[in-house]
Formats: sequence, C-alpha cells, structure tokens
Amino acid sequence: MKLSRNSDHTRQTILDAAAQEIHLHGFQAASLSRILATTGLTKGALYHHFPNKQALGYAVLEEDIVVRGRAIWISPLEQCTDPVDCLQEMIATRLKDMTEQDVLLGCPLNNLALEMSPIDEGFRRRVQKIYDRWSQALAAILAQGQGNGTVSRAIDPFKVAIFIVASIAGIRSLAKTAQNNVVLEACADALMDYLETLRS
Repeated sequence: MKLSRNSDHTRQTILDAAAQEIHLHGFQAASLSRILATTGLTKGALYHHFPNKQALGYAVLEEDIVVRGRAIWISPLEQCTDPVDCLQEMIATRLKDMTEQDVLLGCPLNNLALEMSPIDEGFRRRVQKIYDRWSQALAAILAQGQGNGTVSRAIDPFKVAIFIVASIAGIRSLAKTAQNNVVLEACADALMDYLETLRS
C-alpha cells in the first residue's frame, strides 16, 4: 500500500511539474530534462508513469487542466440560483484580478488549443472534449436559470454557453497578445454587460 502511495505521489509530482513547464514554454518547447530537474526524479521514474512526452501532455490536459478549469468555471455555478449573477461575479474576480504572470502566460487550455490542435489529432480531440464539457455544463446551468425565472426564456442556452466560453478564451488570448490588463478589464466589462442582457 505504501509503495502504491509513493508511486501515486511520484506521478502527481511529475504531472504538476509538466503542467507548469508546458504553461511556461508551450508543449513543443517543453523540456523533459527541465521537468526532471524541477522534480529531482530520474528518467526511469518519468517513463514508468508516462511512456513518452505526448502521453505526459495528454495527462496534463485530462488530469490537471480539466480539474482546475472545473474548479474555477463550473463548480461555483452549480451552487448558484442566479447564473447571471454568479457568472458576473466569477468574471469580475477571475479575469479582473489576474496577475501580470497570468496575463503574460495566457490560458493553459487555450494555449494548447492554438498550438497543438492543427498538428496533433489527439490533442485536438482532448481539447475539444474539454470545451464541449464546459459549454454543456454552462448550458445546463443557464437552462436551470430559465426554469427558475432568473434567465430569459428567449435565449438558446447552448448557443449562449458556447459564446461565453469562446468569449472567455478570446479575452485571455487578446490580453496575452496585448500584455495589457487594460485590454483584459475592458473585455471583461463588455462580457459582463452582455450577461446582463440574459436576465429574465
């Protein structure tokens, strides 16, 4: 049992270091040597858990980015009765309070979508699955809002959900390109104004 716990810990250590390395440098430029230097582990330990760099990248998407994204963008909404209020609060706190480093590096998911989708079908499918889950979760929450009278029945929850996801991803990309919090805040304000139009 102890051996299994140690093995799980080693795997998670590699995964955490790989997520940071990929966020800093992109997947193609990510270095397994730097990951090993950060963790103090051996190549044997890395390859015991991940047969190659591609498998490690897929695991970062499926086990790190998915979990963090759900905690930030979906789980808080599941506790809300008014999805518009909750979305506006999340955007105000998440997008407007980003550090310079957050703006500089951009969104980990969006970065991988732009870098890897054109060249690796496995990455493209996994990224698309994450965006699909996010959109579907938002659509379900908006539909609940329609049911309890807080969201307009005139909207199509799925179309609006896709638009919100695309807006958040686009805001992060634009801010990363501009390297400017003013751009981030202006876009976040505009998205919050749009959300106001969804009210019943």
